[in-house]
Amino acid sequence: MPGRVTQAEIARRAGVSQTTASFVLAGRREEMRISEQVEARVLRAAREAGYRPNVVSRNLRTGTTHTVALVSDTIATTSFAGHLIWGALDAARERDHLLLIAETEGDPELERELIEAMQDRRVDGIVLASMYTRKISVPKALLDGRSVLLNAEPSGRSTISSVLPDEVEAGRTAARVVLDAGHREGIYLIGVDPKSGKGPADSLAAVQRLQGIKEVMSAAKVPLAGGVMRPDWQPAEGYEATRKLLKRAVPRALICFNDRLAVGTYQALQENAVKVPDEVSVVSFDDEPVASWLRPQLTTIAIPHYELGHKAIEVLLDDDAKLPNHKSKAYRVLMPLRERDSVRSVETKGAVPR
Repeated sequence: MPGRVTQAEIARRAGVSQTTASFVLAGRREEMRISEQVEARVLRAAREAGYRPNVVSRNLRTGTTHTVALVSDTIATTSFAGHLIWGALDAARERDHLLLIAETEGDPELERELIEAMQDRRVDGIVLASMYTRKISVPKALLDGRSVLLNAEPSGRSTISSVLPDEVEAGRTAARVVLDAGHREGIYLIGVDPKSGKGPADSLAAVQRLQGIKEVMSAAKVPLAGGVMRPDWQPAEGYEATRKLLKRAVPRALICFNDRLAVGTYQALQENAVKVPDEVSVVSFDDEPVASWLRPQLTTIAIPHYELGHKAIEVLLDDDAKLPNHKSKAYRVLMPLRERDSVRSVETKGAVPR
């Protein structure tokens, strides 16, 4: 196997000094006042010889490795991970960085080991990502060097910034969809109890989505008729919650707190011969693939996976996160509305306050 082509070989082929070749290959032509003609000769020689830079040597000179890490709990093996990782990969590539990915499977000890392993490899920064939006205790190891939380907030005071979906605004959007369709009564929630605010344990999405819904409903002076709390937002839970609700009420609009709940809601409504959207409108969150498979297709507020991954790397590398006196910041990414066929307009009086 032939050895690696050296800068000395490139210099010989281009007819320049090794120092000149080194400056050109390091992108310092203008700084060192090297002519464009000489640069072209050096780069042509490098291409023809199949030259590849010695990354280890460059890292030792610059003190950077041009690598960043994304350490997650279970994101990498979930169905929606593709777009989130895609966004992070694109942002890293735009900044001439390689992205390393590791998964902890929710094991705190493995998390610590993986963070330390990335730091041992001298990555330029670490993104610690969560499967669902929640508060976490920031690992002490993250306090050394650049780091960002993705889809998570620190549970206490911290200097580490977070990148999160804007769940409060998503709740506002869901409420406006229902009100803009003319609904003023019979509006129920599936997944969260509007009175107690209870939802799945540790779920920031439940709390923040409810906050946004209540803000808009209150401004419109439209009361929520009620809701059914479920501890686990899965189709079976949505089915049971909707069956329970139909025994005591006639809903006109349902806001499901995620699309999996909505799948169960659709099943229960169908069993009871309640038509969507003719008799009841349904709005949801997350925009999982199933949202467009349901019939009628489900109106939902999407989690912007690609944008979240991209923003996390952007903040990690561009935000000067480790400058003196840095304060943590929450970067919230807008969750877009996907309007489909599960909401029907009804006659109404008055307009919805904005």
